[in-house]
Amino acid sequence: MAHYDLEEQEQIDTLKTWWKMYGNLVTNVIVALSLVVIGWQGWNWYQGSQATKASAIYGVLEQAAAVGDAQKVKAAAGELAEKFGGTNYAALGAMLAAKQSFEAGDLKTAKTQLSWVAENGKDEVKDLARLRLVAVQLDEKAYDEAMKQLDAVHAPVFDARFLELKGDVLSAQEKKAEARTAYKAALEKMTGKQGGGRELLQQKLDGLGEAA
Repeated sequence: MAHYDLEEQEQIDTLKTWWKMYGNLVTNVIVALSLVVIGWQGWNWYQGSQATKASAIYGVLEQAAAVGDAQKVKAAAGELAEKFGGTNYAALGAMLAAKQSFEAGDLKTAKTQLSWVAENGKDEVKDLARLRLVAVQLDEKAYDEAMKQLDAVHAPVFDARFLELKGDVLSAQEKKAEARTAYKAALEKMTGKQGGGRELLQQKLDGLGEAA
């Protein structure tokens, strides 16, 4: 049997007392942390697996779009939205499908696909979907719906484009004074990278005539 001096024995007794008081808590914390680590690793694996599967379907969608297979594009985009809605591939797939639907004259489908991205997409992709959705709504003369999209919070990089489209909607409604204000604000927001559209925007502004 091991022999301890008085100081060592006091330390052992103190440790035993502490462990009796807090041992279960420490054990529970360790178990909980282990579960968190395992869960995080499992979630990363799941996310990676989801992204891999979504990527494969998106590849099929791209190929179908390249050959103009509208049905296959629509089916692949629907599968991405239904099964992998949390991935960027779902939003990108819906955007690509909407583009093809729009070019085919199927505005209803294009609008549905863009609306899905506007509600479920992330960051810039969501903003692009809103802009394209407004273009469709403008063609349909759905001005109130278009303005709701344009009034939504968006990334500052799209300020000029949102304001320009707002001017387009207001101009279509014959609200020239408000359209003029929107176009001027868009011009002010334009950066060097967006300078290519400045001339067209200025033409839109000039086309409204002088303020009364």
